[in-house]
Amino acid sequence: MERKKKVRLSDIAERLNVSTVTISKALANKEGVSDDLRKQIKDIAEEMGYKVKKSTPAANGTITGNIGILIPSRFFSQNMSFYWYLFNFLSQELLNRNYYSIMELLSDEDEEKLSPPRMLNDKKVDGLIILGQVSNAYINTIRTHYDNFILLDSYTNIMGIDCVCSDDYYCSYMLTSYVISQGHKKLRFVGNFDATSSIKDRFMGFQKALFENRLPVAFNEIIADRDEKGGQIELKLPSKENMPSAFICNNDETAAMIIEALQKNGYKVPEDISVTGFDNYIIKHPNTIPLTTVYINPQDTANVAADLIIKKITGEPYIKGRHLVSGSLIIRDSVKKI
Repeated sequence: MERKKKVRLSDIAERLNVSTVTISKALANKEGVSDDLRKQIKDIAEEMGYKVKKSTPAANGTITGNIGILIPSRFFSQNMSFYWYLFNFLSQELLNRNYYSIMELLSDEDEEKLSPPRMLNDKKVDGLIILGQVSNAYINTIRTHYDNFILLDSYTNIMGIDCVCSDDYYCSYMLTSYVISQGHKKLRFVGNFDATSSIKDRFMGFQKALFENRLPVAFNEIIADRDEKGGQIELKLPSKENMPSAFICNNDETAAMIIEALQKNGYKVPEDISVTGFDNYIIKHPNTIPLTTVYINPQDTANVAADLIIKKITGEPYIKGRHLVSGSLIIRDSVKKI
């Protein structure tokens, strides 16, 4: 006997050509829907066999039509602007789905004090996206009082936390393998292993490529570009005798800084030393040359994140856990074949 398909909010929304937010509000008897449309939605829902939940997940029992985006302030400086770039895609994708986004910066002090975001305390949002790495203690503080949140561009070993991440391990592995295929045997990774889960994964992908090619891997040869909290620090190049033929950087902004430091020391890129980035997001910089890098489409990331948080808010079924967004290698001028 064929099993009957479960009716979702999105099925009703498609039938009536309205948003899932409108459907959710109507079925939960919330404001913002006319009486005629509310009756029509309930009639169609009953006709389609939709089972109304006793309680539809929403922030503090209300529906605001807003989704909060919380970004640690250390990842939102002039030199770390990739998250502003990603935030724009995310806010537009949420708007396309009839949600407004509210951004709030999380200070180091508030994170250390485990202070929840004001937008949660003030009941301004239906759901929360934490964009960037925060401590496990802070994640536990949020989930103690709040269910409808996800992590974006980070993950944790805490069980039951939903997140969206780029496929950093595999993409870094492919990028490093390409550089090795161009004849490079002495490579150095640039990025603080302890700063974020994404940098850890990018280093592990780098490490796998070196292992497969029987090349030495030294953990203590990682060049830090930031402190353990993610704050930018001054880059320190290796001595001339320890200089690699290629630097594998954890992002494009760090790659631009490496190129600048190399040029100040009389090296040419890629003639003397090759450099790669990650993210395909290159800040405006007078000395930046076209970078070989990894492109993970921010629109894909925004789509997955928006879909995940809205399904949590509206109570629709979804795949729990870690959601990976794949990327592709972009070959440009910063790697020389030797």
